[in-house]
Order: sequence, then C-alpha cells, then structure tokens
Amino acid sequence: PPLKNSRLLQELFAAARIYSMYGLTECKRCTYLPPDDLARKPLSVGIAIPNTEMWIVDEDDRRVGPNAVGQLVIRGATVMKGYWGKPEATAKKLKPGPLPGEQVLYTGDYCRMDEEGYLYFVGRSDEIIKSRGEKVAPREVENVLMEIPGVREAAVVGVPDDLLGQAVKAFVVMEQGTIMGEKQLRMECQKRLENFMIPKSIQIVSSLPMTDTGKLKKMALS
Repeated sequence: PPLKNSRLLQELFAAARIYSMYGLTECKRCTYLPPDDLARKPLSVGIAIPNTEMWIVDEDDRRVGPNAVGQLVIRGATVMKGYWGKPEATAKKLKPGPLPGEQVLYTGDYCRMDEEGYLYFVGRSDEIIKSRGEKVAPREVENVLMEIPGVREAAVVGVPDDLLGQAVKAFVVMEQGTIMGEKQLRMECQKRLENFMIPKSIQIVSSLPMTDTGKLKKMALS
C-alpha cells in the first residue's frame, strides 16, 4: 500500500504488529517484512519466507545485483505444480531450477532487491510503461503522487504517443477542499522524479474506477 496508508494503519492500530507481505496465486505468500523493519524499510515487502529463495534476473535471464530492476524468480515449497490443463501457459512460468526435476517460478513481476536482501515490488511486467526508451513503473510514480499533501488517490497509466511511444498519464483524486491544479502537481513531481518518469499529463478526477471487490480498473483509464 502507499506509504501514507501504512502510516495510517500504524496510527489506528498502535499496539498491533503489522506485517507487509508479497505473494501471487502461483506461489501464495513468499515474502514478509518483519514488523521491526517497517519504520526502517517502509516501502519494502520484506525478505523470503522460510524454505523459499528468490532472485532477480534481467531480460537475458542473468541474475542482477542489488537495486537493479528485473523479473523476480521464486524457488521453494510454495511454487505451484502448474496450471490445470494448460501446459503451454505452465511452460512460460515454470523453468528448470538448480536441482534435477525442480522447477522455479518466473513471476512476471518487476522488482528490485537491496544490499540486505529486502525486496521492493516495482510493478507487473504488463503494466510497465515504455517511454523515451525507458521503463517506467506506474507504482513508483503513484507513490510519489500519494506523498503530495492533498492527494487522496492516484493512478498512472501509459497512453499512446507518436513521439514517446507511450506517455505517462496520471489520474488524481484530491482531498476535499484542496486547491491544487495540474501545474502544481507536475512541479511537485519534478522535485521527486527523474525527468522521464514525470507524467506528461495529470487529470484531476472525482473518483477512480473500481471493481466490485475494490480493485482499481486501470483498463477503464485512458
């Protein structure tokens, strides 16, 4: 969740031990952030759970070093055996592991890992925006927007652009009574983001489209 939501959760449940975790259907939970590390690494989804190993690879399937962004690979007891009746889809996700007969999961998620082995989720591979020859993770831009005082919600998508390939576009919901326009929001982004990550356009809206289960419908944004 955005950093401000994490802080709010801590304020509301001051006596609770809060665990930030990461997982996906194909391997359930695979990381956890120890509560004692929440203040020190508030944006991390933690370290590998017991009996699980993880690493990051580049587009040539080579392991990368600390803080480099790439695809997350998971090895461990929670990795699925495959998709029922879908061998081709299974072959895209599961590849041979270090041991004979073992398979590891290529998650399709872009992540990075710091020097201490703490994982940071960057975004789904199918959500990454390719602009000016650079890869932009919507979540990183959304996190910056959410830290701007007066911003309640934010969603970032890529839209077709003849010059850039894809342009970064943001949709922002402001707190009631906040007076701030696109120009001011862009100025705040310029202070906190690299140039290629700054939204080309920011649209202020009254609400973001959600599914019945409360998930953001990014396909409805353009």
